[in-house]
Amino acid sequence: MNATATSPALVPLADGLVLRQARPADLDGIGTLLAGRGEPEDALDHRLVVTDPDVGWSACAVVVDGDRVVSTATLLDEEVRIGGVRLPAGQVELVATDPAYEGRGLVRALMRWAHDRSAARGHVIQAMIGIPYFYRLFGYEYAIDIPPAPAVRTPPPGVGTPVLRAARPSDIPAMAALQEAAQRGFDVAVAHPAARWRWLLDHDASTLQVLERAGTVVATGRITPPGGQVLLAEAAALDETAARDLLRGAAALVPDSRLRVVHRSGTVTAAAWQEFLDHEPRKRAEQYYVRIPDVAVLLDRLRPLLWQRLAATGTDRTGRDIVLSTFGAHYRIPVLADGLGAVVTGGAMQAAGAVGGAAAAPDHLPALLFGPHGMEGLTRIRPDVYARDEELFQALFPPLTGDVLSYYLPY
Repeated sequence: MNATATSPALVPLADGLVLRQARPADLDGIGTLLAGRGEPEDALDHRLVVTDPDVGWSACAVVVDGDRVVSTATLLDEEVRIGGVRLPAGQVELVATDPAYEGRGLVRALMRWAHDRSAARGHVIQAMIGIPYFYRLFGYEYAIDIPPAPAVRTPPPGVGTPVLRAARPSDIPAMAALQEAAQRGFDVAVAHPAARWRWLLDHDASTLQVLERAGTVVATGRITPPGGQVLLAEAAALDETAARDLLRGAAALVPDSRLRVVHRSGTVTAAAWQEFLDHEPRKRAEQYYVRIPDVAVLLDRLRPLLWQRLAATGTDRTGRDIVLSTFGAHYRIPVLADGLGAVVTGGAMQAAGAVGGAAAAPDHLPALLFGPHGMEGLTRIRPDVYARDEELFQALFPPLTGDVLSYYLPY
């Protein structure tokens, strides 16, 4: 389904409803729907997206009953870095349906539109935050851990109160550099695209704050509005002193609230804050969804990374194939003298072990490729994930750490 700003495609649905690209005249109707089904801030967030010169109305679709907007969804461009490979990705956001129109397949139609648009934009995966189970109906599976958000037991000691200020457009390069440094140690990372930095400066659901030292931004984070419980997320700092000052400054901004912070394991802020947080065992799993529309295309993009992992084993497998089965299909990757050959797709393969291969049911594949368990961990908990050559496939698919920056905070 292709659409342009001048002549958007119209998709007839049942009961006279029509799916089409959103238009400027739909702005108020979409905003009312989003605010009514979600949070009041969602209307502003949507307006920031569709009026951004680098994004525009083509990112949003609506289902209309006459002139009335009764369902909507928006597709955002993302980039997922895994190792040194950067994957173009899509993220579906701002989904809502009028209660009177639920149960008619409108979200299914909008998800089809989003996935078609995502494919047209060259995305090889989609990732998203979503309500439990629902988006598994559209091919998404849980994959990347959402980090915990422990409460601050007591702010770090120090002289005086560090002063945080709201970020300005001129701070974006410094904030982006701090986030890039924070994400460097993660195996899988999603950064904020340039357009989203602009939106985050203007939206209401959180505030970007910065800490300066001698006129230079040395720490940053997103803080939710004051209330009974406040979240400090996406914290990044130049050094541990800046990290502790960021935490003290954030606590001073919300003295009457309980402050929680997102724990980004292995970062400067995680090390600096360790002793000041209440680290409690997690009571439930929290993960981002990932959808893989074409396994062969994704594996092909991952060949440089897989070759790097294979080379690190020191084992010469030249002339042999790496075989991965998803039971209904299988994928062969030839091992050449200087790299991996193009992925070859084959038919159903029930017994991958018989050819020295590995198997992963398709609903576990996102977790295998992007998640914290790897081949070894998934094999222990999923009967339909296994490898005949355990050493090889544990090297090819190791446990991965992840850090995702997103428009909405998943807390």
